[in-house]
Amino acid sequence: MNIILWLTSGLILARLAAELWLAAVNRRHVLAHAGEIPPAFRGSIDESAYQKSVSYTLARGRFGDIEEIWSTAILLIVLFSGILPWALQLFAHGPGPSAWAMAAFLFTAGFAMTLPGLPFDWFSQFRLEEKFGFNTATPKIWWLDRLKGGLLAAALGYPLLVLILKIVEWTGAWWWWWAWAALLAFQFLMLVLAPVLILPLFNQFTPLPEGSLRERLLGLAQRTRFRARSIQLMDGSKRSRHSNAFFTGFGRFRKIVLFDTLIQQLSEPELEAVLAHEIGHYRKKHIPKMLAFSAASSLAGFYLISLLARQEGFYRAFGFQPSAFSLQPSAIAPALLLFGLLAGTVTFWFSPLIHWWSRRYEYQADAFAARTMNEAQSLIGALRKLNEKNLSNLTPHPLYSGFYYSHPTLLEREQALAGKSN
Repeated sequence: MNIILWLTSGLILARLAAELWLAAVNRRHVLAHAGEIPPAFRGSIDESAYQKSVSYTLARGRFGDIEEIWSTAILLIVLFSGILPWALQLFAHGPGPSAWAMAAFLFTAGFAMTLPGLPFDWFSQFRLEEKFGFNTATPKIWWLDRLKGGLLAAALGYPLLVLILKIVEWTGAWWWWWAWAALLAFQFLMLVLAPVLILPLFNQFTPLPEGSLRERLLGLAQRTRFRARSIQLMDGSKRSRHSNAFFTGFGRFRKIVLFDTLIQQLSEPELEAVLAHEIGHYRKKHIPKMLAFSAASSLAGFYLISLLARQEGFYRAFGFQPSAFSLQPSAIAPALLLFGLLAGTVTFWFSPLIHWWSRRYEYQADAFAARTMNEAQSLIGALRKLNEKNLSNLTPHPLYSGFYYSHPTLLEREQALAGKSN
């Protein structure tokens, strides 16, 4: 085994070891606080709900450990068994090493990598979530979701892969720049079209009925200068009792979307506070900033792929033939695939920094909501109810939350809101 394979396997196993260690640390931390409700939440959550949240946290943690071990084993087998070079040769010698054939190779490899995870997805939905009262989906809905997702991936993802590999043929050494531009244009198009064409394939959206809640939310949008075409309800309850709210679309096509489960769980002032939080992200320009960061990361990724595609030792390490090296789809396709398989192993170590940035934005959106509402209690009440209804972990270990939580914990958010209201 050469140095590249040693380094790759070491990074993969180091990530697995870190994830299992973080899970064990978090499990011990949760158990240490499981005996009684944390002082900050006494009176706002009952004992049975707290114990159920502890059980849910521990069950998801154990399940996550098994899933991580399984997915790591699959990744190591795929990388080091020689199946990827074999599959590349199969596609290259069949239809030929064209952009269409290489895109089919990438799409097939990506699809195949999702199959080992299907039993875990099924168990999570129909055993774990069912046990704790969250699952409302039927097996038919579950399978239809995956069928629709697969067809959409084929209809949208495969042509995009063909375009990127065609760009390699058309533009030469600067292919990575033009490929990035094409991906950016595609992502922007999806942001515009997804709310209209894709989301309705999975959920039903209906206008929020006339009444005090609708008037309250429209009044909030007006006084925060948030232009929205409509406020809609999404039938999230057809799959789960978890709840959420978001807005989608651009300009005059922007829509406010509330899960029907959210409507059932919160009072009108609490719903207004939650929406004010979401509008806070918009008013603070968090979304364009995060989109800009995503775009910059994608550009860096394409540039790195262009460098890897010129490294014969890198290709040889994973069994690919160096004779194919050139600015052709058959030479770039392995680099695209290997980068996609290994990027998460590297970016995992940067997740605390990314989550620190995300949590900073959450604090800012919370502060905006409190100022807009002229009080913090409605948002605090909403956050407490949502944490209770979703059985969120109230006592995560700080290291664990740093690696995995994009939002501050409930206690951290309450303390920040209390400081803002003083």
